[in-house]
Amino acid sequence: MFDQLSAAISSVAQNLASSKSSKMTEQSIKPALRQVRRALLEADVNVEVADTLLEGVKKRSLGQAVIQGVSAEQQFVKAMYDELLDLMGGDSSSTTTSSSKSTSLPKGTSIPAAQLVTGTPANPAVILLAGLQGAGKTTAAGKLALFLSQREVDYEKAAAEQGDSEELLLPSRMPKRQRKVLLVAADVYRPAAIEQLQVLGQRINVPVYTEDITKVKDPVIIVKNALTKAKKEQLYDTIIVDTAGRQVVDDNLMNELKRMKQVSQADETLLIVDAMTGQEAATLTAAFDQAVGVTGAILTKLDGDSRGGAAVSVRAVSGQPIKFVGTGEKLEDLEPFYPDRMASRILGMGDVVSLVEKASAQVSEAEALKLQEKMKEATFDFEDFMKQSELISKMGSVAGLAKLMPGMGGQLSNAKIREVEERLKKSKALINSMTRKERNNPDLLIKDSTARSRLIRITKGSGLKLQEGQQFMSEFQRMRTMMARMSKVMDPGGAANGLSAGASDEDLMGAAMAGGNRSMRRAAKKNKKGRAGGGGGGFGK
Repeated sequence: MFDQLSAAISSVAQNLASSKSSKMTEQSIKPALRQVRRALLEADVNVEVADTLLEGVKKRSLGQAVIQGVSAEQQFVKAMYDELLDLMGGDSSSTTTSSSKSTSLPKGTSIPAAQLVTGTPANPAVILLAGLQGAGKTTAAGKLALFLSQREVDYEKAAAEQGDSEELLLPSRMPKRQRKVLLVAADVYRPAAIEQLQVLGQRINVPVYTEDITKVKDPVIIVKNALTKAKKEQLYDTIIVDTAGRQVVDDNLMNELKRMKQVSQADETLLIVDAMTGQEAATLTAAFDQAVGVTGAILTKLDGDSRGGAAVSVRAVSGQPIKFVGTGEKLEDLEPFYPDRMASRILGMGDVVSLVEKASAQVSEAEALKLQEKMKEATFDFEDFMKQSELISKMGSVAGLAKLMPGMGGQLSNAKIREVEERLKKSKALINSMTRKERNNPDLLIKDSTARSRLIRITKGSGLKLQEGQQFMSEFQRMRTMMARMSKVMDPGGAANGLSAGASDEDLMGAAMAGGNRSMRRAAKKNKKGRAGGGGGGFGK
């Protein structure tokens, strides 16, 4: 997602970098705007949206003096970021993150720009899901139910617990709302739609209301009966209705949705749109909004081979915000939409906040502190390596994580990412062939007199060559040394000075996660200069 657009904008910025002008003029930015427009259209952004975006960038840039210490390319990218942020529902004039200004949480605490209405058992909130066939409505219903019942943050409660503390909070550490959700199967047309929702409900432990469609064929009656049951039992504070789709927008679909919305008095009507449809997703949202009235959209398949046009165009064309995005096939792969993070990804600046949130959701504070101590003391062992590999697998693919790191998406090609993934598999195979004693004491395989004979046994057991085992030991030793240096990141100059010129791409990824953008950039420069010379000794080198 966004690779093509990000690469084009990066190229434009590099061309601007050669400009020595003290002020950005129409003449100096005209070629850049032309290239960005072409990139936006190739990314399937709506034509009118592209023109509006560039006109805004032009107004923000023209006549602006190039600030001392800031290059023209950086000011141009900042103008692009601000305009993208405003287009997608953010606020470039605000210094807070997303909508954190609406609570008493510390500045910088990340809150989605658009949140869902809450309800009570006596008066549950009703969320109506609409869309065309194939957009992923039923799966989105299951994902949304899981998110609301387990992962939705209660920001009001978090603000109350925070008090006067200014410590930055991560969603994974905040109290959850833990809604009591009821799913309603109202798609009586698609074969197995009801069964699919029942299976999803069982997997996430959320009840599903169904009726015998041989007796009740009207989805409006099903919704009405479900609401009556929920209000009578008072066990649920949120009801999610999975409705039927159509191949195309037609009057029958719209009339049925209108009737269901009227009967249910829906608090939220969310349109499920496929990101693969590009700018058509925005046109579809506008059509549904005009006919039925939607309160927002859920953008599915954002992890696919789409070009990014939908994310940029939906709100600008329809006027309705994107509230959630589907980032994968798993039921856990639904995330709130943050305009500022999306703008950052589009411009190739990564998304460190999302990366940190993914990691914090998988690792407790105690585990993180323990690992930090081991890194600092250079006692990081093979068991720790396996845990970190499993953590990466839980967080997503290597490619996905790399793109969240500032500047890393462009440095690692698809071929290099596949190579990294293959080497990780081989590393796991080697570690699985070690004894527990060897896993806990890497020096037995690096410095001990029996290291070579041990490594011969391990490589045979893993089905690999001795040279591959030697290479892994060399890289592991170098990684331990680098981690020890990186643990001093809190000290002035610690992170940047801790990387060697021969740092590998995996090392740079680790540096970016530990030290942030500044240290990564310095490391990349050193790496670029020093790679030609090779080097880096170690076991068997």
